[in-house]
Amino acid sequence: MHSIPSPLRTMRLLPVIVAGTVIALTASCGGDEGREYTSNVDSENFATMTTRNVESLVSDSGITRYRIVAPLWLVYDEAREPRWRFPEGLRLERFDDFFTREATVECDSATYFKNKQLWRLDGHVSVVNTIGERFLTQQLYWDQRQQTVYSDSFIHIERADRVMEGYGFTSNQQMTRFKVNNVSAILPANQFRPGSPRTDSAAVNPPGAPRDSVSSNPELS
Repeated sequence: MHSIPSPLRTMRLLPVIVAGTVIALTASCGGDEGREYTSNVDSENFATMTTRNVESLVSDSGITRYRIVAPLWLVYDEAREPRWRFPEGLRLERFDDFFTREATVECDSATYFKNKQLWRLDGHVSVVNTIGERFLTQQLYWDQRQQTVYSDSFIHIERADRVMEGYGFTSNQQMTRFKVNNVSAILPANQFRPGSPRTDSAAVNPPGAPRDSVSSNPELS
């Protein structure tokens, strides 16, 4: 069975992509412009490498597939828990064969825990999958080892036929099969206006407590 490409699964490539971007920046600039190194400092609190204005187009089989944008990339490779931080935001776009954007991941900040192979996205987290469904939340985790995406925060989901909101969420990496733990609202799509204040603020200003607690975690796909 042919699997649906996932914007989050694409992030598995990000360490390689970002490293390649740094190499490309170095080659084009003829030196280390754009990168800063530190040594003999507190490795827990100070980055061992800082890279600014990371932006790269990535090709697959000769076709441009991805764009990565990150204003600031901090590497803490010598910390007890090695990690990469993107404190000023991270954006990933996936393109189809005609360079039309078909999926996106965007957040205010992101952290990658290298040993755990775990991503944490924070702030205004927005994911649009390849079938056009939109997910908004305050915090999202992606466990590469378990191939699972999850959140304990309020989540707002826009599908073709309905809009769903709730607290607690688990999903496959394609963001196409998922469960909402505690459903707080289900609305027909024709009663919902995209771009409304409710949509724009959903990730940061969730509504009141859920009306129902669904302990069986029914699948809403």
